Amino acid sequence: MSTAAKRRLIRDFKRLASDPPIGISGSPNPDNIMIWNAVIFGPPDTPFEDGSFRLTLTFSDSYPNKPPTVRFVSKMFHPNIYANGELCLDILQNRWSPAYDVAAILTSVQSLLNDPNPASPANVDAAQLFKENLKEYERRVKQTVEQSWLDNPDDIEIDEPSTSNTAQAVTA
Repeated sequence: MSTAAKRRLIRDFKRLASDPPIGISGSPNPDNIMIWNAVIFGPPDTPFEDGSFRLTLTFSDSYPNKPPTVRFVSKMFHPNIYANGELCLDILQNRWSPAYDVAAILTSVQSLLNDPNPASPANVDAAQLFKENLKEYERRVKQTVEQSWLDNPDDIEIDEPSTSNTAQAVTA
């Protein structure tokens, strides 16, 4: 593991713990600082309000020069989230900057929930509903919110390599 990446992730964790953005929680896996677990609460006054959505962030030794892989573990219905939970978010691809830290990444993901880009869809059905039938889109999102209440961290399957159940490290 890169010492620079590890040092940066420790700094990111200290900042996130001391000044957490509203509705965001995250921490490294106790067995591997390169894998983080996070929870994003749905923003108020949006269809995602009251939802509690779990994510994993997987960092490479090249962090912060390369972005982490961010994936929703919770089932999501959103124009910019693939069926496997991966995101289509510009700052995680072509607009990445080493200036972004974990708090900024999670804040951007939270903002994406209510501000999708249907022109670049990862979920074509969600994008089409968002553009053509907002009421039905919001109904489907509400189903996702209700499902998030039933998510039990012990029942969530994590695809990321780890020596322990990474979902158990989530702090709310």
